[in-house]
Formats: sequence, structure tokens, C-alpha cells
Amino acid sequence: MEQIVETAAPDYGPFGKPLIDDPDARALSRVGVVDVGSNSVRMVIFDGAARSPAYFYNEKVMCELGAGLSETGRLNPQGRIRALAALQRFQHLARDLGLPALHAVATAAVREAKDGAEFCAEVLEKTGLEISVVNGEEEARLSAQGVLLGWPGAYGLICDIGGSSVELAEIGDGAVGQRMTSPLGPLKLRDIKGGRRARKAHIKQTLEDMRDQMGPQRDRLFLVGGSWRAFARLDMLRRGYPLNVLHEYRMTHKQVRETIKFIEQNDPDKLRAQAGVSSSRMALIPYAMDVLARLIRTFKPKDIAISSYGIREGLLYQQMSQKLRDRDPLIEASRFAEAKDARLPGFGKHLYDFVMPLFRSAPPQRVRLIKAACLLHDVSWRAHPDYRAEVCFEYVTRANMSGLKHSERVFIGLALQHRYRNKRAGNRFGPLYDLLDEPGQKQAEVLGKAMRLGAMLWMQSDAAMGKLRYHPKKHELHLILPKTAAPLFTETAEARFNSLAAALKADTKVIIRG
Repeated sequence: MEQIVETAAPDYGPFGKPLIDDPDARALSRVGVVDVGSNSVRMVIFDGAARSPAYFYNEKVMCELGAGLSETGRLNPQGRIRALAALQRFQHLARDLGLPALHAVATAAVREAKDGAEFCAEVLEKTGLEISVVNGEEEARLSAQGVLLGWPGAYGLICDIGGSSVELAEIGDGAVGQRMTSPLGPLKLRDIKGGRRARKAHIKQTLEDMRDQMGPQRDRLFLVGGSWRAFARLDMLRRGYPLNVLHEYRMTHKQVRETIKFIEQNDPDKLRAQAGVSSSRMALIPYAMDVLARLIRTFKPKDIAISSYGIREGLLYQQMSQKLRDRDPLIEASRFAEAKDARLPGFGKHLYDFVMPLFRSAPPQRVRLIKAACLLHDVSWRAHPDYRAEVCFEYVTRANMSGLKHSERVFIGLALQHRYRNKRAGNRFGPLYDLLDEPGQKQAEVLGKAMRLGAMLWMQSDAAMGKLRYHPKKHELHLILPKTAAPLFTETAEARFNSLAAALKADTKVIIRG
């Protein structure tokens, strides 16, 4: 893949020098991984900024390799045929795209089946693809590493549900701790005799045994796996949630309980159609929700988050150097977007320096959002001017970026919207604004209007563009311009300065120096 080389710029403050063109990042610029699971077989090709990659290609085939495994001890014969066909296709696509070797792993169904080794040998013979069969603890570790790719500072318990197994893993301080596996996957649970009562008793005993070995787990519960994501879609449907982005979607204990009742009291076919869940996945939801209900009762996490990142992302994380793992995925992705799409790569840093006097007391979590917004302020310039503000908002709120809560997506989106438009009334995004509190909305407006002003005071990336000086107690906002930049402060720039001051409820003063 051709790399974007960033224009020379000073070190970027507390986030350090970007790693876009670092050799470790270049080596991971396009990577293909394959996950041969008990329920599905999927290939993902990652592309872009290695620390926060985009999904260049993503294809899944529901094969149900693990169906009937409890009774026969062998892989589902029809599933084997479908899986082999899918893997032949994936290998062919990878070769056409000029990828290095695909990284393929198989999990519970293949490792437990009597004919698992035979299946891997057949795949190698017919496709040339070598599959690594991982044990349960390794599967848990890879899933946990996938969560760390999206949440570098995350603490809590990972629960990865597959077709035949459920894995638990601790994360904290950027590392994976204890790991365990269990036979609580939906394909195994539906083979249990004795109906739902027997199944729930089995789930209860298994999870209590796991808790006794792992100890208390009262931090966040991160849910990984297709069945959890399908459950989250149904929770969104019940709540009328306005942002259909699963990654970082949060649920409380009460919301989980209410959604279980909602599923039990409604027609599954209608729910499936409304939520966009496949029929094969919907059939597994009753088993998955029994596990989830008992999981939160057993471990009592403080809250619950959906992770779209799991074993496949864990395979990518495995290949990263530590210095790459330590970076902020949001900032790295924003730097990559600026270098690739902005008219003047490198100007985002100068814009950040320009607006920061307005946010001297902002906490670190807000500062990183301000930084990301400045980097992204110009990446949508090719959109039609009448729709640029909407395109910016939609870009950030729907973008496949990690390291962002839903409220933080709205913060950056609102800031970019105000960078292109003074007011935000009258568009279709109103319901999403409520995901961000009122002070956050106001601060995003101030940031957007400051970027809107700063973007008018540029000539080149290293030009002296002026400075803001804000005195909140005096309610004064000063704009200090070098004499060389004074011709840029025309009627339109003055109107933007006044709009920013109005948002701050401050009086204005323009100072020309030099």
C-alpha cells in the first residue's frame, strides 16, 4: 500500500510524534486475518493507520461448524463444506489484493472436534492456508488484546461468546491477566437436555465456578462476539437509541433485564427484521441472553460495554510493537486522516495551538477530543459547501474509530459542524445531540467557532496566524494578530470572531502587533 508521508511539523505535545510513517506502522498498513469460529468464518483486512485501522474488507459466512458437536464429537458436515468454500474464496481474494500470508486461527469447534485436525489439513491442501488452532486461554487472550486495541487504558472483565464456548479474561494496565474458558456457547447450550431450567442451572454453576477461580470482577464488563452485538441491537431498538454504532455502546444491569423481557414478550421474527439481525443469529439469542443475565448477577460489573473488537483485532494487536500499542488510537487515526485528506496537512497542530487558550482548564480526556477535532477540521473539504457541516458530523459519529465514547463522537461532530456552520438548528441530527450533556454541547460549539475563525487566518502551515487570549473572569476575548496577518482579518473574519465571543459571552478586542 502506498503510504502517506506527513509534512514536517514539530512534536505534537503530550501525544508525541505521530507514527504514521514509522516502519512498525508501515508493516501493518494492510493485514488480513481469518477467524474460523464455531458459528461463523470471517475474513477481515485491516488498512490505514495501524494503531486504529479501518476495515478495508470484512466478510462473514455463517457455517455453524460447531452445530451438533456435543452429540457427534465431529464438525458439522455441511458446515465443513461451507467453511472450506469460504476459506478458498478468502485466500483467492487475498492473493488478488497482493496481501502477505493471511493469519488464520480456529477456536472451540475445531479444537474440540475429533476431525478438527483433519479439517485443518484439508484446508491447507486445498487452499495453502495454515490454520493455527488456539486453546481456550489463548482465545481469551487474543479477544482481550482486541479490546485493548480499542481501549488502551481499559480495566475490567472481557467476556467473549462464540458458538461453542465463552471466554473470560481480565485486563488492566494495558495487559491481560487471568483467563478462563467454558462450554457456554449457544451451540453447546441448545444441546443440553431438560429445557431452559436445566440450561440455566448449568450456566449458573459454571459461572459461579469461574467466579470462584477468578475472584471479584467489579469493573467494566466488555462484551465481545456476534451474539452480544445482536443483543445490543435489540437493546437499541427497545430504547429507541439514536446512534446505531455498536462499539462502545453502554448498557446498565437494569437495561439488560428490560431487554430480556422485551425479547421474551415479542415476536422474534418481527424483532429480527426491525433490528437488522440475521435469522441464524436471532436463533441463538435466547441462549446468549441466559448467559448474560447470569453473568451480570454473578460478577456484578459496574457497567457493560459492547466491543466490536475481539479476536481478529487481537491478532493485529499481537503484531504491534509496544510503542505502537501505547499510542492513543483516536489521535493516530486523526493524524492519518489529516495527512491523507486535508488540504494543508500539518495545519491541525497550529489550529490546536490557536484554540487552546480557550480551554486551559479542560481535563486530559477533553483535550484529546479538542486535538482530534483540530486534526479533522479540514478532512471533509471536498463535500459540497451546502452539506459540509452535515458530512463532518456524520463522518465522526459513524466513523470506524476506536477510543471514543458515543458522547465523545457527538462532541467532535458538533465541533466540526460549527467549524462550517454558525448554527446547528434545522438538521436531522437533533436526537443525537442529547447523547452529550449541555456543557459539552456548549464547549463543542465554542471549539467549532474558534476553528472556524482560525481557518481564516492561515496562509501556510508555518505562518504566524495570530493568537487568542481569553480572560473568563473579565469576560474578555482578545485576538492578537501579527502585522503580516492583519490583511486576513476582513469583514467575514470579524463576524466569525464576534460569533465566537458571543458563544463565550465575552467582549472583544483586536490587537495588531509588529
